[in-house]
Amino acid sequence: MSATRTGESAAPGQADPRRWWGLVVIALAQLMVVLDATIVNIALPSAQRDLGMSDGNRQWVITAYTLAFGGLLLLGGRFADLVGRKRTFVIGLIGFAAASAFGGAATTPAMLFGARALQGVFAAVLAPSALSLLTTTFTDPRERGKAFGIYGALAGSGAAVGFIVGGVLTEYLNWRWCLYVNIPIAVIAVIGAFALLHDRPGHTGARLDVPGVVLGCGGLVALVYGFSEAQPRGWTDPLVLALFAAGVVLLAVFVWWQTRAPSPLLPLHIIRDRNRAGCFLTMMLAVIGMFGLFLFMTYYLQVILGYSPVKTGLAFLPMTAAIVIGSTQISARLLRHVGPRMLMVPGMLLASGGMVILTQMTVDSAYASEILPALILMGLGMGLTFMPVFSTATAGVAPQDSGVTSATVNTSQQVGGSIGTALLNTVATSTSASWITSHLTDPTRREQVVREGIVHGYTVAIWLAAGIMLLAGLVAGLMVTAKAPKHGTPADRPVPEPVA
Repeated sequence: MSATRTGESAAPGQADPRRWWGLVVIALAQLMVVLDATIVNIALPSAQRDLGMSDGNRQWVITAYTLAFGGLLLLGGRFADLVGRKRTFVIGLIGFAAASAFGGAATTPAMLFGARALQGVFAAVLAPSALSLLTTTFTDPRERGKAFGIYGALAGSGAAVGFIVGGVLTEYLNWRWCLYVNIPIAVIAVIGAFALLHDRPGHTGARLDVPGVVLGCGGLVALVYGFSEAQPRGWTDPLVLALFAAGVVLLAVFVWWQTRAPSPLLPLHIIRDRNRAGCFLTMMLAVIGMFGLFLFMTYYLQVILGYSPVKTGLAFLPMTAAIVIGSTQISARLLRHVGPRMLMVPGMLLASGGMVILTQMTVDSAYASEILPALILMGLGMGLTFMPVFSTATAGVAPQDSGVTSATVNTSQQVGGSIGTALLNTVATSTSASWITSHLTDPTRREQVVREGIVHGYTVAIWLAAGIMLLAGLVAGLMVTAKAPKHGTPADRPVPEPVA
C-alpha cells in the first residue's frame, strides 16, 4: 500500500504536498452543506410570497431538508465505507448541485419541498464522506489539529455565515440564488476532488445491513420529524407523541439488531467507547443551545430591533470570527498539549456565559454593549469545543468504520438542532403568551406589551439554553478522558474492538 497518497498514512517527510489543497476541497463541500441548513431561513418570506405557500406548509422548506439529512446520515456513512469515500463525496456533490438547481427553478411549493428533500439526501451522503476523508488524510497530531481546527470552525460558523449570505442574496438578487449559489461551489469542489483527493478502495464485498437501514434511518426520521412537528403542534399532540414513541421503539430494536447483524450498519463498539460517546453527547447538547441562539437572535434583530436581512446577517459576523479564532488559533494549537476536555469544558462555560449575558436583553438593547459581547463569548466557546469534538470522535477508528463514525457525529448535530429548535421555541412562545396575557391591562399599550412579552419569552428560553450548555460541559468533563494526541493513541492506529 502506497504511503504517499492523500487519504493514506504517510511516513514523516513523505506526505502528499497537495493534502492541504485537498483540505480546501473538503472544507468547501462541508461549508456548502452547513450553509444550507440556515441560508434559506432569511429567504423564506420571499419564497413564500413568490410561490404562494401557506403559513402551515412553509416549515417544509426547512423540515424536508433536516428530515432527509438527519434521517439518512447513518446510511450515507456506511455507503461511503462500502463503495469508497471519494466516490460518494463526488456523488454527493453532483446530486446536491442538481437538487439546488431544481429548487432554484421551482414554480410550485411542492417542487421546492421536493428539491430540499433531495438536497438533504445528498447532504447525508456528502457530509460523512467529507469528514472521513479528513480523518484518513491527516493522521499526524500537529497537522490533524490544524485540519480539524478549520473543519470545526466551518461546522460552528457555517450556520451564521448562512444568515449573512442568505441576507445579501435575498436583498440584492432574489431568494432563488440562495439555492443557485451551491452550483458553482459544487463544480469547483468536484474538479478539486478528482484532481486532489485519493482514497482506499471501498469494501465492495461487504453487504449492506438492510434491516439496520430500515430501523436506524426510520427511527431517526421519526425523531427528527417529531421534534419539528412539536414546534407548531405542541408536545402533547397525538401525532408528536406517536412519532416519538415510534422513534424510540425503532432505535431500541436497531440497537438490539446491531448486536446480531453480520455486517452492522453501526458497529456498537464505535459508541461504546467512552470518549467517543462523550463527544457525541457533548456535540448534541452544544448544538441544542446554539440553534436556539440563532433562532431567537434572528427574530430579535429583525422583528424587535428592525434590522434588515443584510444587517441581521452582518450582526452575526463577530460571532463567526470568534468561532474561527477559537477553533483554528486556540484549540488547534493547544490540543497537542492538553486533553480534549481541557478545551471542551472551558468552551461550554464561555458559551453558557454568553447566553447568560443575553438573558438581560430588552426591547431596546444596544447591539454594541449588550449583544456583541455575548456573541463573541458564544463564538469563542463553540470554537474551543467543536474542534476537539470532531478530532477526538474520529480518532483511532478503523478505516472501514470512518464513514459511519463521521455520520454519527453529524447525526448528533442534526438531532441536536431539531431538539433545540423545537424545545426552545416552544418554551419561548408559551412563556411569551402567558406573560402578555397577565400584563395586558391597558389596551393602548398593546403593541409595547406584545414586544416586551416576546423578548421575555426569548430570555426564559435562553436561560434554559445556558443550562444545557453547562450540562454539555459537565458531560465533557466526566466522559471525555482522552489524553492529548501526542501522549495517547496515534490518530492513524485504530482502537481495538472490545471482545463481545
